[in-house]
Amino acid sequence: MPVIVATITPKPDKVDEVAEVLTRVVPEVHDEDGCEVYALHKGNDRFVFVEVWRDMAALGAHSAAPSLQALNEGLEGLVTGPLDVQVLEALPVGDPVKGSL
Repeated sequence: MPVIVATITPKPDKVDEVAEVLTRVVPEVHDEDGCEVYALHKGNDRFVFVEVWRDMAALGAHSAAPSLQALNEGLEGLVTGPLDVQVLEALPVGDPVKGSL
């Protein structure tokens, strides 16, 4: 299962607007086929999605989904640059339940 970490850095005066765009799209993504986890987190100066997809095909479908297009369009002019999206492979270590998503 691919794990994705996507970091969005809002312009300092656009934090609330970015939060609105991000939270609006979450329910749509949760309904996408193959979405196992799509969890939004907030740091001091950024938002981070942690995502788990059933397989690469589901991730590919998400990449072309209307929800992601709406997210990208909604963030125009509100962020400091492109989203930092990392596709990760789990390296389970230790307890099999605690060692991976």
